[in-house]
Amino acid sequence: MSYDPTAAVDTAALQASAKRHMWPHFTNRKVLDDGIPVIVRGEGHHIYDAAGKQYIDGLAGLFVVNAGHGRQRIVEAAAKQMQQLDFMPLWSYAHPAAIELSERLAGYAPGEMNKVFFTTGGGEAVESAFKLAKHYWKIKGQPMKHKVISRSVAYHGTPQGALAITGIPDMKKFYEPLTPGGHRVPNTNFYRAEEMGAPSDDLEAFGQWAANRIEEAILFEGPETVAAIFLEPVQNSGGCFPPPPGYFKRVREIADEYDVLLVSDEVICAYGRIGDFFASKALGYEPDIITSAKGITSGYVPLGAMIVSDKVSEPFNSTENTFYHGFTFAGHPAAAAAALANLDIFEEEDLNGSVRENSPLFRAELEKLLDIDIVGDVRGEGYFFGIELVKDKATKETFNEEESNRLLRDYLSPALWDAGLYCRADDRGDPVIQLAPPLTIGKAEFAEIGGILRSVLKDASSKI
Repeated sequence: MSYDPTAAVDTAALQASAKRHMWPHFTNRKVLDDGIPVIVRGEGHHIYDAAGKQYIDGLAGLFVVNAGHGRQRIVEAAAKQMQQLDFMPLWSYAHPAAIELSERLAGYAPGEMNKVFFTTGGGEAVESAFKLAKHYWKIKGQPMKHKVISRSVAYHGTPQGALAITGIPDMKKFYEPLTPGGHRVPNTNFYRAEEMGAPSDDLEAFGQWAANRIEEAILFEGPETVAAIFLEPVQNSGGCFPPPPGYFKRVREIADEYDVLLVSDEVICAYGRIGDFFASKALGYEPDIITSAKGITSGYVPLGAMIVSDKVSEPFNSTENTFYHGFTFAGHPAAAAAALANLDIFEEEDLNGSVRENSPLFRAELEKLLDIDIVGDVRGEGYFFGIELVKDKATKETFNEEESNRLLRDYLSPALWDAGLYCRADDRGDPVIQLAPPLTIGKAEFAEIGGILRSVLKDASSKI
């Protein structure tokens, strides 16, 4: 019998089947035992469970549904493409949608970034950039340049190469030994600057300190061995660490001085999340490679893209140098068509402009929560914010592992969900609440989100 998404749903039966057969990602078995939430519909900035309850999608799915749920235009574009051409790989062939999308992405990218290599997701884009960096330096006669530098607590994906770049030890310990070459430097969490031994009273000085740790790592490892620096414009894990003023300017100088490629991992931050199609452009720096995914189609069909500078792509223009790398479904015709329709919506509704205009209002609403005892810091950019939770606001003392588990998993996650807000309660680093809603929301929705957070966090504060 064919699956019918419009048919009546038996929640208990689906939960029992999921418990028996489905292996969710990054999910503790307890969630299945308790009855995994079953989501059946999305519309605008809301999602609906099998019982019909409405929730604010405060995470845009997973930093993905930037144009909002239920965009019939994107659905129709993908369907129309599949009726014309359902599949064709990009292995020695091309199709119009992928060609047009490549040109369009190159037009949005900063500087001279004119080559687009498609993937099916963000981890694949990061993996591609890691391989490309090593391949590039071998062609350039520097075969020992294979190491990569990234930041503490940073998440860059789960493939073996991308996982070597990821800076979260607990995510890697079961899969070691990993691809060699990953090295870590401090992140840009200004709230914890004093604990790092960094300037804590001057944001710009802190940014220079953090950037200079990259130079220090390159010199320690040897510039002749370092291929690339992987940085998110706004770091996700740990709770939305924005770059201090001057940080990326200094990083670019360091990369140029020591002949190291700068990779801007924009899997989350591209396609409007920070108020431009590419966050590096919004923040005023030009990388050598951009990795992207998620919001490129607003999640309607899986797609990722690596955008490459002319400097890096130039050696591969020779018939003697082929980048032996690819994925079967990368640049899928339906995905490329969905992306083009999604980008049309961005332009016609000026979603980037809306994010730039409304981000200060979103920030102001969230900063009202700073009067709650356990709210230590509010930070972020665009429509991407983190709320760090603390045990003692005066000393910035954080929760231990047991307390964090109890706070986030036993109370906050279910309480926020029950209150009608889907967001992330995360402890990859210090405990945070993360928010990254669809880019279509505005002042009224900010207030609604703020009201739910206030009620739940105040209640949590009284239980600590």
